[in-house]
Amino acid sequence: MMRLVQVSVLTVALSLSLSCAPSHKNRIVVGSKNFTESFILGELIAQQIEAHTNLKVERRFYLAGSYICQQAILAGRIDIYPEYTGTALAAILKQQSARDKEKDYQQVKTEYEQRFGLTLAPSLGFNDTFAMEIRGEDARRLKITTLSQAAEFAPQWRAGFGYEFMERPDGFPGLAKTYGLQFAEPPRIMDLGLLARALKGHQIDLAAGNTTDGLIPALDLFVLHDDRHYFPPYEAVPVVREETLRQHPEVREALAALAGQISDAEMQKLNYAVDGEHRDTQEVVREFLKQKHLVP
Repeated sequence: MMRLVQVSVLTVALSLSLSCAPSHKNRIVVGSKNFTESFILGELIAQQIEAHTNLKVERRFYLAGSYICQQAILAGRIDIYPEYTGTALAAILKQQSARDKEKDYQQVKTEYEQRFGLTLAPSLGFNDTFAMEIRGEDARRLKITTLSQAAEFAPQWRAGFGYEFMERPDGFPGLAKTYGLQFAEPPRIMDLGLLARALKGHQIDLAAGNTTDGLIPALDLFVLHDDRHYFPPYEAVPVVREETLRQHPEVREALAALAGQISDAEMQKLNYAVDGEHRDTQEVVREFLKQKHLVP
């Protein structure tokens, strides 16, 4: 399975390098990762730019994970994509978090500008940290609320994680060491979009999701408290090529208007509208931007 996933990632990377032309002067290319929230944020950024500039926007969504998006933006295949500060620190910069959202934001911004010619737009307002989820019925039956308590039952459970979570330094290896987690079998590597329903359907017993996942309340899942504070802040931020902002300063203004506009609860509702209610993403985003008086 691991080999198949690695081949898949390499295939996507090769596809990007061969088929995606660098962005032109009269258009902006917005990318996203391959899960619902990233797709929603990519669409949000795209519609905001379309509404406040005369630029054409091309969408290149579902570009696997952070590594592929990073390579795509460095190669000029995309101009902007939504990222998270904790992910940027651990997965891209290989640095430790200060466990302070403002310090982490500034550290990522400075390093990205100095090393990559990239920068960060202001935070969108919410913190989407990892969520170790179990079924609500299990949490109530076993009377557990924290990861420390869950470690006692983990040897009887099957876990399911995304590929990146298994590999990145702020993912499973460090989590298992911090809490002494051992499972009945090696964790299953699954597509991020399948984890919540696999958990609900008893295919797995613990999943690594996100706190803003709209299916958590819809499927009666329970988020275990990270009582040893393993996970750093994961503020959602647009990563942008500095060259793009030099050519199109109006993009900076459009992105600045999104600063602090999305709360944790609002992001969860947006995710649920797409994942739970199966509504059209463009329509959901358009409605949200109007509610925030960001577009006419």
